Amino acid sequence: MKTEKLIGRKTEIAEIQNCINSDRSEFVILYGRRRIGKTFLVKKYFDGKFDFHFVGASRHTTPQQLEDFGKSLAKYADTDIQTPRNWSDALDMLAKHLETINKKRKKIIFIDEMPWIDRKQSDFVAALEHFWNSWAATRNDIILIACGSSTSWMINNFIQNKGVLQNRITHQIYLRQFTLNETEEYLKNKGFVWQRPQIMQCYMVLGGVPYYLSLLDRHLSLAQNIDNLFFRQDALLQYEFNDLYNPLFSRADKYINIVKALSTKQKGLTRDEIISATNYQGDSLTTILNNLENCDFIECYNQYGSKKKNMIYKIVDFFTLFYFRYIDGNRTKDEEYWQHNCSTSSVAAWQGISFELLCRCHLQQIKHALGISGIATKTASWKYIPPQNSAEQGTQIDMVIERIDKMIHLCEMKFRDRKFAIDKSYADIINRRADIFKEKTQTTCQVVNTIVTPVGLTSSKYNALIHSVVTADELFSK
Repeated sequence: MKTEKLIGRKTEIAEIQNCINSDRSEFVILYGRRRIGKTFLVKKYFDGKFDFHFVGASRHTTPQQLEDFGKSLAKYADTDIQTPRNWSDALDMLAKHLETINKKRKKIIFIDEMPWIDRKQSDFVAALEHFWNSWAATRNDIILIACGSSTSWMINNFIQNKGVLQNRITHQIYLRQFTLNETEEYLKNKGFVWQRPQIMQCYMVLGGVPYYLSLLDRHLSLAQNIDNLFFRQDALLQYEFNDLYNPLFSRADKYINIVKALSTKQKGLTRDEIISATNYQGDSLTTILNNLENCDFIECYNQYGSKKKNMIYKIVDFFTLFYFRYIDGNRTKDEEYWQHNCSTSSVAAWQGISFELLCRCHLQQIKHALGISGIATKTASWKYIPPQNSAEQGTQIDMVIERIDKMIHLCEMKFRDRKFAIDKSYADIINRRADIFKEKTQTTCQVVNTIVTPVGLTSSKYNALIHSVVTADELFSK
């Protein structure tokens, strides 16, 4: 059987290798969205060979977790182990086991889904602090890899920890979704022969999430695969939404209500608009928004020229966007729903929204295509809503890239599977949009127009209005 290849992750692998080669004990935290491949990365790198490996269970009580820990330790120690009384006892037992390993090499401890271990009043974090500071940190041969999908828990308990663990974390590895380039490499390694337009459409549904990509069947078209994943009676991802949110958050219903509210507005919501839509406010709302952002479900964007209180919150998880657009509340019995509807104007409109998000996820590739990778920039969105009863026209801009060298790119994203044509009507829109932006922002920078569209532009006399065009080739670059 062919073993699965480790795609991408070069930076993360180099970081782990640095830990192996160092002359001290290393405390590594590895975090990122669920299904992103954290466990696969660690197991693949170490070939599954650990000196101790333990996985927290989402629904187990502290006594059950301790019993599971004892069983795991017994396997590695190859002897009977009494169930630990508490986490201090458990980690002391682990230290004693590791002390029996006389080989002069780094001893690898991999504790996965750590947030699930930290039950209320379990004292797990305090015990871990003591284990590290009183034992592991005094040696030079320990690598402790703490892994978790609840990014907010990992940040609160490690990165922003104000206790004894502060400044004890030696490496932070944040695992992101695949880029388009890595997604293409992954699919090719799996035997797919999809062209880039199909890969981009796939990305706009599933994002660059390795677990979702692993469910695709190379013998089927993209539309057939989407039906298999979402619309078939036994669809593989029919329960994924609940499996994604419920294990991560207590009172997950509040988190879901907020992302549902955000899903109703293409351009996102301000905090005040979220309060109006959900009746959540105060510190509890702040906590929910921070946790959703930390877990890569939403992002907070600047509006160009606006104050912080006017920040816009948007969903940035492709799966969540697709779920609320086509799955939530969909009572269709059509098991080939996507094959029957993928060419409709409704899907085309949704693809426009999702393509904008895809471009935001590939900002570095866009900057590289513009030749400004080494230039400091600020990125925001912008819109102008004229006063009521005004004769003025409003406008909005998908992405504004302001460069430190006093140039501003007004970026428009257009998803097409063929070349995009700029006619007189669209040329008028471009000119009007730029004029409104310059007038309302009073910018002194040079303002230019940029279009991001997969196949490029047709030949037109109006193309002179466009300073730069970014195509799929640039978006797929490394």
